[in-house]
Amino acid sequence: MEDPFGDYKPYDRPDPLSPMRLIPLFLAVSCLAGCAHRPRVLILDGQNNHDWPRTTAALRATLTATKRFTVAVSTTPAKGAPAAEWDSWQPRFAAADAVVSNYNGEAWPERVRRAFVAYVEGGGGVVVVHAANNPFPEWPEWNEMIGLGWRKPDYGDRITIEDATGALVRTPKGEGPGAGHGPSHVFVVKVRAAGHPIMSGLPAQWKHGRDQLSHGQRGPGRNMTVLDSAFSARETGGTGEHEPMTWVIPYGKGRVVTTLLGHQWHDQADQSALDCVGFQTVFARSVEWVATGAVTMKVPADFPTADKESIRSAASPAASGTAARRR
Repeated sequence: MEDPFGDYKPYDRPDPLSPMRLIPLFLAVSCLAGCAHRPRVLILDGQNNHDWPRTTAALRATLTATKRFTVAVSTTPAKGAPAAEWDSWQPRFAAADAVVSNYNGEAWPERVRRAFVAYVEGGGGVVVVHAANNPFPEWPEWNEMIGLGWRKPDYGDRITIEDATGALVRTPKGEGPGAGHGPSHVFVVKVRAAGHPIMSGLPAQWKHGRDQLSHGQRGPGRNMTVLDSAFSARETGGTGEHEPMTWVIPYGKGRVVTTLLGHQWHDQADQSALDCVGFQTVFARSVEWVATGAVTMKVPADFPTADKESIRSAASPAASGTAARRR
């Protein structure tokens, strides 16, 4: 497969735990303003139980509309494809500053898995969107990176949020529910790490467009910083607890963001989850942060409030608030 980025050297990425981490923050901000190249983002898709072509199109449009990224897509062979087709799939992770996974399907070939782990360990950034935390239960490194996945109760620990304090509550393996969700609905997202660059400047709570509110994710759940959460109400098929929606885990020198938001089903007429300005903002900021270590994108004027959604086509540029449909 041809390298979609050509001859390209990604940004140098500092160890996120290094005491020198503030220096690259300044450099990243300066680079985004004046560098000859933009951070390069590789979206992975090809298999998913959701409408992955539509999701990829929306994710790509969201990133492109910021005018801050160069975006390419690498599509795997279809489910059940012969080994020869998988042999031809050669994603060049090292050419990207960030990898976005919109993939939920068969296991990748061992050579691809090794290359992916090396990429993240070496400082590569990853953003995992919605059902992309579902696959690979047998891949230990992947499960360390994502922390929590769509798994049965006996797979690993569960993490919920104590609303009053924001503390993470760990439910041991085998206790409580496994992964699930009720019907899609509008719900409020609550910021839990206001000081994190991705969350900086966002309202404490904002109303998200119609989406699945997933619960009961399971895994090792180590080194997690939960960025935001949502209350999973029992009357909408939930758990009666505050479930993590977006979180960050360092892996080697790399950064991994997982978000459960962004559901898009095959026969779904609207795409309110992907067109929610809140989702678009958090997603684009997550990509910028994992790629560069900084967030320079301002909060758009049409960002949703605690009382009102804000829906804008992913292909539309951010505007002064009149471009979005609030309700």
